[in-house]
Amino acid sequence: MTDRTDRRLRRQHATRIAAFGLAALAGALVFLVAIELFPYHSINHDEGVYLEQAALLLDGRLWLSPPAVEAFRPWFFVRDGGRLYPKYAPVPAVVFAVGMALGSARLSLAAVAAGNAALVYGLGSAAFDRRTGALAVLLLIASPLFLLTSALFLPYAPTTLLNLLFALAYVRAVRRGSRRWAALAGVAIGLAFFARPYTAVLFALPFVAHALLTLARRFRRARRFERAGEPDGADGAGRVGPAGAAGESRTRSTGTDPRKSFVAALGRYAAVAVPALLFVGVAFGYNALVTGDALTFPYEAFAPRDGLGFGRRRLLDHAVTYTPALAVAANARVLWAFATRWAAAGPIGTVLAGVGVAVAVARAVRARAGWMGVDGPTSADGSPSGASRPAVDRTDRIDLTDGGVRALLVGVTVSVILGNVLFWGNLNLLGRLGVPGDGFVAHFGPFYHFDLLAPLSIFGAVGALALVGRVRAVARERCSPRAAWTLVLVLLLLSLPVVAVAERGVLGPPIERNAAYTERYERAYVPFENRTLDDALVYVPTPYGDWLAHPFQSLRNGGSLDGPAVYALDGPPERDFAVLDAFPNRTPYRYTYRGEWTPAPDGTITARLQRLRVREGARHRITTTVGVPAGSESASVRLSTGAGAVQYAVENITTEVAVEWIVGTDGAWVVGESLRPFGANRTLALEGTGEVALSITFVGPGGSTVTYRQELAVASGDGRTRLLWPPETTVCRLVTDCGREGSYLPGADGYLDGVTLNATVETRNSGNATASADRSV
Repeated sequence: MTDRTDRRLRRQHATRIAAFGLAALAGALVFLVAIELFPYHSINHDEGVYLEQAALLLDGRLWLSPPAVEAFRPWFFVRDGGRLYPKYAPVPAVVFAVGMALGSARLSLAAVAAGNAALVYGLGSAAFDRRTGALAVLLLIASPLFLLTSALFLPYAPTTLLNLLFALAYVRAVRRGSRRWAALAGVAIGLAFFARPYTAVLFALPFVAHALLTLARRFRRARRFERAGEPDGADGAGRVGPAGAAGESRTRSTGTDPRKSFVAALGRYAAVAVPALLFVGVAFGYNALVTGDALTFPYEAFAPRDGLGFGRRRLLDHAVTYTPALAVAANARVLWAFATRWAAAGPIGTVLAGVGVAVAVARAVRARAGWMGVDGPTSADGSPSGASRPAVDRTDRIDLTDGGVRALLVGVTVSVILGNVLFWGNLNLLGRLGVPGDGFVAHFGPFYHFDLLAPLSIFGAVGALALVGRVRAVARERCSPRAAWTLVLVLLLLSLPVVAVAERGVLGPPIERNAAYTERYERAYVPFENRTLDDALVYVPTPYGDWLAHPFQSLRNGGSLDGPAVYALDGPPERDFAVLDAFPNRTPYRYTYRGEWTPAPDGTITARLQRLRVREGARHRITTTVGVPAGSESASVRLSTGAGAVQYAVENITTEVAVEWIVGTDGAWVVGESLRPFGANRTLALEGTGEVALSITFVGPGGSTVTYRQELAVASGDGRTRLLWPPETTVCRLVTDCGREGSYLPGADGYLDGVTLNATVETRNSGNATASADRSV
C-alpha cells in the first residue's frame, strides 16, 4: 500500500512539474511571438493606448496636460479642457507597467500567459484530475487565440488572468473553508471588474449563483435543525432523503452544527464579496476622478453611444443600428470563427471539447448528480477519481464537488456566449460581414471571448483522455495490456501529422496576415533605425486623423514630454509653431513618407526623417529650381496664401525652371523676368500664421500634367517672419495636390524623366543679409 501511494505521489509530482513546465513554455512562446511577429505592435492601435497609460502611471500621473493639446492627443484619449486621459481603465496598464519597470513591457505579456496557463492547470485539476489539467495547458498553448492575443498589449489576457485566479481561489475557498482564499477571490474579481466590468460580471455570474444556492441550502438546513430537533436534510414532514441522511450522518459523526456551518459559509462568502465590492468602489472612484461622474466610465466619456444593448451605437465616425437579429448573426459568425479557426488545431480542439462535455454530463447522470450534486465515481479518462487526488474529509466539499466545478465551467461558457450578444464590439471585430480575412477577428481571433479558452481547453483535455481511454479499453478486451498500450501509442503517433496539419492550417494564415503589416511598419520606421535622437521634436503625419500612435504606435511620448524625442502631430501652421514655441530648445524634425497609408498592408511606403530649421527675419528670398519633365509643352506658376492666389505663365521653358518668391512682413510675391502674370495683383498679404504654397505645373501632350508643390509654414508679426524650413514638397501627376502619395524624395524611383527639385532660402534682417542654402528635399 505504501509503494502504491509513493508511486501515486511521484506521478502527481511529475504531472505538476510537467504542467508548470508547460506554463513556462507558454510564457516563452508568447514572448517570442511578441518580439518576432509584433516588434512594432499590431494593427490594433489600442496597444499604444495601454502602453501610454502604463508610462503615465510609472510617472505618477493619470492624465497628460501638454501644451498645444491637440498636437499631442494620443489615440483613444479623451480631451477634457487641457487634460488628456485614456478611455480605458488602468488595471491592464498597471500590469504592463510592471514589465516596463523591469526593462521590457513584454515581460508582462510572458508572465500573464504563463499565469493563465498555470491557472488552467489548477482549474482542470480541481474539476477532474492533474493529468487533465496538464493536457488542458497543452491545448491552451496550441490555441491561436491564446498565442496571438496574449502577445498584444491588450486587456483580454490580463483580465482572464484575474478571472481564472478568482475561479481557482473561489473553488479552494469553498472546499477548504478558507477565508484567505475567499479574500483572494474577491480581490481578483474586483480587479477584473475594474479592468473590464462587463467581462468580469459575465464570468462571475455562475459563481454568484452557486454562492446564493449554497447559502440558501445551508440556511434551510440550519432552520430544519432548529425546528423540533429535525436532522439536517429532513423535509417538513420529518422524512430524511438521501442528502438528508448524508447530512444527518455527517452531523452526528463530526459534530457539525448546520447553524455554525451556515455562519461559516456566510463569513466565507462575505470574505469574497467585501474586497470585490471594495474594488468596484475603487473603479467608481476612478471614474469620478477622471470623468467627474462616478457612474460615467471613461469609454462613455469618449463615446457615449459605445455601450451595451441594442439600438444606435457609435464610435467616432463609425455608427450602426445594432438590432437583435444583427447581434445574433454577428455573434454566430464570431463563435464559428472561434470553433473552426482559433481553438487548438481548429475544429479538432472544439470537437474534443464537445466530447469532453458529453463525457462529463454522462458521468454526472450516471452518478445521479444534480447541477451542483455529488461527485461522480470517475476522473477524466474513466479511472477512479481517488487515483489522481487523495480524499478530502471536509463537510465543505459537498458545497462544491468536482461535478460542481465542471458545472461552473459550463456556466461560464454559457454566460460569456449569451452576454456577448449584447455587446456590439463583436460586430466590429468582423470588419465587413461576409468578407473572409477582414477585421480584427482574422488577425487576432475573437478576443472578446478570450475567457472561453479555459473551459474549452479543459473539456478538450477530458475529451482527448476519454477517447484514449476508450480505445485502450476496447484494445484490452481483444489483446494483452502490453499490446493494448502499443496499439494506443501507434494510433497516437499516426494522429500527430493530422493534428499538426490542422494546427498549421489555423495558425499559419493569421501569422502571415500580421507579418505583412509588420513588414510595412519595418519599412516605415527605417529612418529611425541606427539613429539616436537627443532633444528632438518630431512632427508625425496623420493618415488616420489627428491622433498620435494611430497608426505609428512606436512613435509615442510615454508618460511625459521630456524624453529624448517628443512626438507631435504634423498639423496646421498655427499648431506647428505653437509646438515649436513650447519646446524652443529641441531640434525639430519632420517624419514623412511617400505613398498612401491604407488599412491594408499592400502598397509601397518610402519613409524619411527630415531635419527642420526655423528661419527668422524681416524677409526671405526663396529660389525653387525644378527640372522640366520630358515632353512638357507649357508651364505655369501659382503662389497662394490664406488671402488668395496669383498665377503666372512661364514664357521660356528649357531643361529647368527657376522661380524666386519672397515671403516677408510685407506679404508674399513671385519675381522673375520670364514670368507673365495673369492678373494685376501680384502681392499676397500675410496675416499672422498661415501657409504659403508655390505650385509649378507643366502641361504635356493631351493635357497631362506634372505639378511641383511646396507648402511653407509661415508666422508673421512684430516686424519679423518665421519659416519652418524646408517646405513640404510633392510631385503630382494629373492633379495639383496629391498629398503624401507624391512626397518628393531625391533619388527615388517612379518619377518622369527630367523631374528634379532643389530650393534655397536667403534671409534678411533689418538690411543686413544672412544667407544660407538649404535643400528642401
